[in-house]
Amino acid sequence: MTSNHIPDASALTGWTKSSHSDSGGDCVEIARHHDGFAIRDSKNPTGPALSFTAAELHAFLAATKTGEFDTP
Repeated sequence: MTSNHIPDASALTGWTKSSHSDSGGDCVEIARHHDGFAIRDSKNPTGPALSFTAAELHAFLAATKTGEFDTP
């Protein structure tokens, strides 16, 4: 998987947080960016973000749903 670092995520608009997020602040936000998506830590909106293609994000979400990253 390749990714691009975005130094200041506040330069992007349209950030969205999951409706499943709690008020504890341990969340990520996602926004459309060029031909893919950017992801940032919701606690640090002016900090960095990572940019992924749609295919990369889809592969990550599919692996997460199947438990590929679960600890034994």
